Amino acid sequence: MARKNALGRGLGALIDDADIEKYENIDSISDINIDLIETNPYQPRSKFDEEGLNELASSIKELGIIQPITVRKLANGRFQLITGERRYRSAIIAGLKKMPAYFRTADDQAMLELALVENIQREDLDSVEIAISYQRLIEECRLTQENLSDRVGRKRSTISNYLRLLKLPAEIQLGIREKKLSMGHARTLINIEDPQTQIKVFYRVIDEELSVRKTEELVRQMNRDANKDISKNERKQKINEDFQELSQHLSKFFNAQVQFRVNENGKGKIVIPFDNTEEMERIIGILDQHKG
Repeated sequence: MARKNALGRGLGALIDDADIEKYENIDSISDINIDLIETNPYQPRSKFDEEGLNELASSIKELGIIQPITVRKLANGRFQLITGERRYRSAIIAGLKKMPAYFRTADDQAMLELALVENIQREDLDSVEIAISYQRLIEECRLTQENLSDRVGRKRSTISNYLRLLKLPAEIQLGIREKKLSMGHARTLINIEDPQTQIKVFYRVIDEELSVRKTEELVRQMNRDANKDISKNERKQKINEDFQELSQHLSKFFNAQVQFRVNENGKGKIVIPFDNTEEMERIIGILDQHKG
């Protein structure tokens, strides 16, 4: 019935329908009209380098497309990209009317997973793009880090390191995307707990052009200094608590508000206040009772 309708519409329609029948074989690779291709709404990559696209377009003009794109067939007879949007965009720039495609059956969930995994395997992605793709696979495709490790062929520790990048302040993530900061630098900054300190070190790395090793040394020293400050504060707090407890004990003993005055070096004095001569004599009497 579909054949009769195609004949009734003319030769062009017949050719189009013949192409669609040919595309039903999802195990084959065939040329497809570029005009019939739609981009993948699940494409995790939002930024394409124009210079890189033009360079690839020049290569396509000279050598053709070496690696076919992957598409799925839509109900309206059109095709949707699963992987290969960079090649697709460059083919349009190169003026191609058709391009080779591999046909695959995939639902929306599979589309997203395929696009994300293919995206991760690209060599020109920055570390934040990879981290975002990992996060989306975990959240939107409901994968565990172990499942994800199997899917992309990377160790769980590697995936975990990428995911930690997403906890960095936005300024630093942007710096990574703009290639101002390497993955090694970023992993070092993660070891700083305070976001404001992370940003300060980030700008220092850029301004002083610090290597990863120099950055690691800087962060280690900062953490050592911070730990010293914490230890000092903890000791001071402990001393204050001890003095407060002793002050309460002596206040009860003398029935007066005993005070401790201590400087940073630990030196100080105990103050026993009194309001009149009788009060002073009472306190002295207590002290005399406990001599020797």
